[in-house]
Amino acid sequence: MSKPPAVALPVAPPPSLWRLFLGFFIMGATSLGGGVIAYLRTGLVTHYRWLDDETFVELMAISQSLPGLNATNMSILAGDRLRGWPGALLGALGMCLPGASLMTAAAFAVGVGGDDPISKAFLHAIAAGAVGLVAVVGVQLGAKMLYEIADYVFVAITIVLVAFFHVSVLYALIGVGAVAIWWHRPRKTGLPDAKDAAPKDPAQRDPAS
Repeated sequence: MSKPPAVALPVAPPPSLWRLFLGFFIMGATSLGGGVIAYLRTGLVTHYRWLDDETFVELMAISQSLPGLNATNMSILAGDRLRGWPGALLGALGMCLPGASLMTAAAFAVGVGGDDPISKAFLHAIAAGAVGLVAVVGVQLGAKMLYEIADYVFVAITIVLVAFFHVSVLYALIGVGAVAIWWHRPRKTGLPDAKDAAPKDPAQRDPAS
């Protein structure tokens, strides 16, 4: 049984290049714990409203199918969608710059006190939080993008293929995506009967007939 899609807020106009860089810089600086998809979805869809959920899912699927980090791929794709190649360049720079700076400092800190029990407990807590953030994004997107039982079946098949059978994400997306496209293909409706297609009003008939 299908459910009606949720009402989404209108998408905001494309931002300026400076605003785009600043937005990705803030998301890159605050996406702690590895749950970057959660921060990107919150920033791009909920906070700035630069993208809608449907476009975000499309870009996320492309970014996960390509080599490289999902955050970098998403910043390039979203930046290009919003402001062309300058937006892609500034989006990637804004997303990567704070992380690169912080990771340099973190690598030094871990090298100094990485074996400390408090440091290990902190890293385990961050990892658990990252898993929770990814799970929240999955639930939020699923509630808006999955309309039929078949959609949930496709999600379950993808999870099983990747998690248990260790199928490459790219191959899983291609295989399951092809089946999903076939399932959601436009169905042909029956052609109207000739009697129904003929005009009932004699005045609407062709005078030549």
